[in-house]
Amino acid sequence: MNITEIRVKLIDDQRDKLRGFASLTVDRCLVIRDLKIIEGSRGLFVAMPSRKLHDRCQSCAGKNHIRAKYCNDCGQRLREGRGDTDDRGRVRLYADIAHPIHQEGRDEVQARVVAAYQQEYDSSKLDGYVPARFDDLDYHVFAQDSSESS
Repeated sequence: MNITEIRVKLIDDQRDKLRGFASLTVDRCLVIRDLKIIEGSRGLFVAMPSRKLHDRCQSCAGKNHIRAKYCNDCGQRLREGRGDTDDRGRVRLYADIAHPIHQEGRDEVQARVVAAYQQEYDSSKLDGYVPARFDDLDYHVFAQDSSESS
């Protein structure tokens, strides 16, 4: 795998475990956005981009998140235990949009993204630091959401 660019956006709000976002370019022709850099109990790790899983109401066919107890459209009570389960028997709430096929690929992506994050983080501590611009991405929405919830 030829990773040709990694861009990191640091997150200022340290109340959460989310430390930043990254976009990864492979062979200068494929971009994978919204990799999350998260502080876990054993250090930083990279979560691949994912989407929330949904199902449909049996009464009105309205789309609802798996954890919803009532339909967003008709208000009907939804049955318990909806959704597929993972290997540990827990209901899957998210599905990866993009992910490495094998462990070696995951290890390479994680090592490179964490190194890029550390470099950006170290640079942010220097006088005159100017964060990279992400005009083509929508990370500014996350920053607004964080400040509004305070």
